[in-house]
Amino acid sequence: MNPALETTQLKDIVAHAKEYGFVFQSSEIYDGLAAVYDYGPNGVELKNNLKRLWWESMTQLHDNVVGIDAAIFMAPQTWEASGHIAGFNDPLIDNLDSKKRYRADVLLEEKAAEYENASDAARGAALTAEMGRLLTANDLAGVRQLILNEKILCPVSKTGNWTEVRQFNLMFSTQGSAVDSDAPPVYLRPETAQGIFVNFLNVQKSARMKVPFGIAQIGKAFRNEIVARQFIFRMREFEQMEMQFFVRPGTEGEWYDTWKAARRKFHEALGLPAAKLRFHDHDKLAHYAKAAVDIEYEFPFGFKEMEGIHSRGDFDLTQHQALSKKKQQYFDADIDPATGKAYGNYVPFVVETSVGADRLFLATLCNAYEEETITEGEGDAQTTKTRTVLRLHPAVAPVKAAIFPLVRKDGMPEKAQEIFNALKFDFRLVLEERDAIGKRYTRQDLIGTPFCIVVDGQTLEDNTVTVRHRDSREQTRMPISELKSYIGEAVSFKRIFEQL
Repeated sequence: MNPALETTQLKDIVAHAKEYGFVFQSSEIYDGLAAVYDYGPNGVELKNNLKRLWWESMTQLHDNVVGIDAAIFMAPQTWEASGHIAGFNDPLIDNLDSKKRYRADVLLEEKAAEYENASDAARGAALTAEMGRLLTANDLAGVRQLILNEKILCPVSKTGNWTEVRQFNLMFSTQGSAVDSDAPPVYLRPETAQGIFVNFLNVQKSARMKVPFGIAQIGKAFRNEIVARQFIFRMREFEQMEMQFFVRPGTEGEWYDTWKAARRKFHEALGLPAAKLRFHDHDKLAHYAKAAVDIEYEFPFGFKEMEGIHSRGDFDLTQHQALSKKKQQYFDADIDPATGKAYGNYVPFVVETSVGADRLFLATLCNAYEEETITEGEGDAQTTKTRTVLRLHPAVAPVKAAIFPLVRKDGMPEKAQEIFNALKFDFRLVLEERDAIGKRYTRQDLIGTPFCIVVDGQTLEDNTVTVRHRDSREQTRMPISELKSYIGEAVSFKRIFEQL
C-alpha cells in the first residue's frame, strides 16, 4: 500500500465520494436522514461491479453453490424461530451531561483499540475478553462498571456520568395488514440469512443439490442502529452478500477453515493488501454459533469488520423445524465408512460467509484513494504537483475507458464517436470533448478510469490511437482494431478469478 493512504482521513474519502458521484447523503436537500446514503452514478457502477464479482465467484466458480433472491418481508414466526425477537439487541448507555447515546460494547472496543495502538496488546485483549464474558452472561451492570473502571469518557461532554446499560432491539417493524389493525407486526429483515434457511428444502429439491452445497444471496437488510457513524460503514439500510453452506454434521470444522481461507483470498485478489487485512476471532459468540471469525480491514478509522465467517451448527434449521412443524431434513444416501450404511436423514450443519456490500465498497474506495506527487515536463520546465487518483482494479472500475478527441474539429469528434459506438456494447465508456486534454485525464483519474483513448491527427491517417494508462501515466500507440481485446483482457473478472 502506498504510504500516502496511511494519513488519509475519512473526511477526505467522504468529500471525494460526494464530489465525484460515488455516495450522497440521502435526502440531502432536507438536511439528510442519519445513517442512510444514496449511491451516485459512479458509486452504483462500482458497487454493482463488486456485487457481480462476488456473485460470479460464488455461483460460477463453485458447481455446488446456487443463488436465490428472497423477499424482504417474512412471516413474523421467522424472527421468533431465529431468536431475533427475543435477543437481537445492542447494549446502550447514555451520558447524562451530553445527552448522547452510545453502544457500550463499541466504547469498550475503542478503548481496547487504544491499548493496541499504544503497543499494549495484552491489555487490549484482556479488556475485549472481559467484555465478551460480561455480554455473554448479560451482565449489564458489569458492563457499566467496566466502562467506569476504564475511565471511558463521553467524547462530547468529556465526563463519565453514565446511565445504566440497557438492551435495545434493532428490528424495524411495520403494520402487517392494511385492513386488520390487530394483525401482528411484520419486520423489515435484519439479515438475509433467514430467507435462505426457510427455502433450504425448496432449493435443495428444485436444484437437485447434494450436501455439501451452498445457497448465495445478495439483498437489503435493515437495523435500527442507534449509534450509526463512520460514513457507510454502519447504516440503517444496507446490503449483504451471504452464502450459507450446508454440510454433513461432523464436517463443519473442516468447511469452516476452508471458507475462512477462501474468503480472505477473495479480498486479496480484489487488491486489498494482506497487511491491511486480519482475522479476528469472536470473544462473544452469537447464540447460534459454534465458531466465528471476522475478516477485518484497516479503514482510516482502524481495523473493523468487513466480513464474517460463522459455523452456525444446525440451530437455524432445527429452530424452523420446531416452530413450523415441518421437517427440515436431508436424506444422505452416501455410505458412512464407520457403519457401512447410508448416513440417512439429518438436519445439515451450516457454515456462513457474510460480507457487507457497503463495507466492501468502502474498503475498496479507501484502498484505491491515493494522493501522489508527480513530476511533469523536462529540464527547466519541469514541475511537480499532487495528483489524486483512484487505483481501482480495472475489473470493478465504474468506467472502463474514456475516449477523447484531441481537438473539437478536423473530424476528430466524429472518429471518437465512431470508436465509442463500436465499444459501447462491451464496456461502460465516456466520450468527452470539453477542456484541455490534461484536465480530462485528471477527471478520469479521480473516478478510477483505467484507460483514456485519445483520437488525434494521426488517427485519421492510420486508424491508430494513443492509450494512456491511469496508474503509470504511460502512453501506448495501438490500432483501433486492437482496443476491444486490449481493454477486455485488463478489465475481465478472469484477472481476479485466476488468483482464487
